[in-house]
Amino acid sequence: MMNDETGTAVRTADALTGNGTRRYGKGWGGKVPKPLLGVLLAVALVFSCFAAPTASSAASPTTLTAEMDSSGIDTLNPFLAYYNGALNTFGMIYPSLTTLDSKGTAVPYLARSWKVSSDKLTWTFTIANNLTWSDGQPLTAKDAAWTINLIMTNQTAASANGSLVQNFKSVSAPNDTTLVIVTKKPQANMLYVSIPVSGIPIVPEHIWSKHVSDLKTYKNNTYPVVGYGPWKLTGYVADQYETFTANTSWSNGSQKAPKFDKLVLRVFKNSDAAVAALKSGQLGMMSVSATQYHALKSTASIGTYRSPGNGWKALEINAGAKTTAGQKIGTGNPILADSTVRKAISMAIDKQKLVSTVERGEAVVGAGYLPPSWPQWSWTPSASVKTSFSIKAANALLDSEGYTKGSDGIRVDPKTHKSLSFRLGIHSDDSEDASISALLKGWLNEIGIKVTIQSMSMSMLNSNLVQGDWDMLMDAWTTGPDPSYLLSIQTSSTLPTSASDSGMTDSFFSDSTYDKLYSEQETTLNATKRQALVKQMQEILYKANQDIILYYGNDLGAYRSDQVTNVPVGAKGSSGLYPSQNVYSLYLAATPVSSDSSAARTRDIWIGVAAVIIVAAVVGAVVIVRRRKSSDDHE
Repeated sequence: MMNDETGTAVRTADALTGNGTRRYGKGWGGKVPKPLLGVLLAVALVFSCFAAPTASSAASPTTLTAEMDSSGIDTLNPFLAYYNGALNTFGMIYPSLTTLDSKGTAVPYLARSWKVSSDKLTWTFTIANNLTWSDGQPLTAKDAAWTINLIMTNQTAASANGSLVQNFKSVSAPNDTTLVIVTKKPQANMLYVSIPVSGIPIVPEHIWSKHVSDLKTYKNNTYPVVGYGPWKLTGYVADQYETFTANTSWSNGSQKAPKFDKLVLRVFKNSDAAVAALKSGQLGMMSVSATQYHALKSTASIGTYRSPGNGWKALEINAGAKTTAGQKIGTGNPILADSTVRKAISMAIDKQKLVSTVERGEAVVGAGYLPPSWPQWSWTPSASVKTSFSIKAANALLDSEGYTKGSDGIRVDPKTHKSLSFRLGIHSDDSEDASISALLKGWLNEIGIKVTIQSMSMSMLNSNLVQGDWDMLMDAWTTGPDPSYLLSIQTSSTLPTSASDSGMTDSFFSDSTYDKLYSEQETTLNATKRQALVKQMQEILYKANQDIILYYGNDLGAYRSDQVTNVPVGAKGSSGLYPSQNVYSLYLAATPVSSDSSAARTRDIWIGVAAVIIVAAVVGAVVIVRRRKSSDDHE
């Protein structure tokens, strides 16, 4: 996943934003099918909101539109979700114990202050007083204790963030303004466990305690969703849009309520459609690819910015999917269990060419698992460890291990006598994946490896991943100033417990030395020693070649300068890069250029949204009609 650099890590399909054919048979006989009629009536209500303004509506609300992260929303249940679109939502509507300043340092949010005992095991947080959830119920330390305890004691609740509390011994709230967390060992990242977007969101106990029994299926889709954050979630239509209203009573120190009254996050099937909406004024903000960035730089009424990326793009290799008990699962090609084959694949990838062609220079060649935007964790391989690009050397390596080429130029495994033919899964809505995969296919063909590119949706790709039904995949993650979560998804503890369990593993990597180092770094308070441990872990991952880090791309954004000001956040540096951006801060800082034309903009925005509904309804109705027609054909 990328672009929510608010502390730990998030999976993404690209940066700040997101991302058939119709065939009509016989007519409807003058009648509107019921499924479509209901939706059209709803659309009529949307349009009715934009009747001629009256005196009472003179001060029309301002609306910011942005593109939803292309990963979309897997669920609005914060105990289960890990798609970027969902995590962004939670950061905007739920509170956390701490938040981050512009330098990535943890600062107060719900917790106004904290102290740790002399043995470094007991943390006492003072929680803000006199806060209320959006339904008027008190927000206290007891909500925080209940949320964290549920994750500690309920396997389903631990799905998304269980790794963050593995070292917790107990969590209690002796009163409404005091939260006490006792750990088993000292914990280095305590202040980053609960932060907006990528940490644990605190939820209202009075709402969620009713859903512990159905937590695995609870959708959290009663609007407005009860929360406490800068925004209130007022609606969500899958694969179409998400709507918010500003929480005018929210504040956090110097941070005040959003400047826009409303926020609409729209879904686009591809980034070119989003750019078209940006150019027409229907979209106010979005992240862009390198090609789009350079094309938009000189476009009137559009501002652009660059910031260092806090994530990477990688090629993931399935070296053998298995459960925690060692049971093999999935349909991965067993030839990839050979480290020689994986190293040859790594040697055959020209990372510099990917940077110059796919990213047009807006990236840095990849190596270590943690991006250089957080220099304290960045690791670079030594000359003796570094894998350099060389088709010749990759061929020689495979030759030396007995992988001979057949008459078709494709190598054969000397043990099984099967061809080195692998599937490569890519995101269907990611133009970068398409460009990278085409180059990878050509390079690997030069060393006698056949690649079949499989383009699929984000949900399908991730479904295949957790089931082990893949050979190679395009992968992307981001991380914040604390690397614990991103490192944790490579530990053995995140492997699925059974073939039917999804687990939280990223690549089915499992290494006992890595696991030991992970536990050690998590409890090492000395910064220098912890950095050394983290760098040892990255060397292990680098040598394994199960996540081949291709590059660290810059985060690139565009916005309508005639609609939005005060973005991006921070000042441009001497290198031309702004500080790292994230949607939580961007949407909070974004300010309307003028309120004079807000009514017209709001009308246009909702007309665009309504158009999406109509298209979806028409397609749905046609599908229904065609399915019925098919049934009739069989009668």
